[in-house]
Amino acid sequence: MLCLSTGSRLEVAGPPADVEKSLQNAVRSSPGTLAWLHDANTGEAVAVNPAHVVTLMPAATVPET
Repeated sequence: MLCLSTGSRLEVAGPPADVEKSLQNAVRSSPGTLAWLHDANTGEAVAVNPAHVVTLMPAATVPET
């Protein structure tokens, strides 16, 4: 689960370590590079700007709001 600076949450597929690595690789690339992940609900590819990610946590630990 990604919590974004907009207040939105995005559930992405894959282990947190793999998601983290994708985000870090995007940050290390040229400015404006997006991290390509997969939506956990639809399986669709999702491009995420790593600068907007505030928190990454396993979905099972996300508190309900």
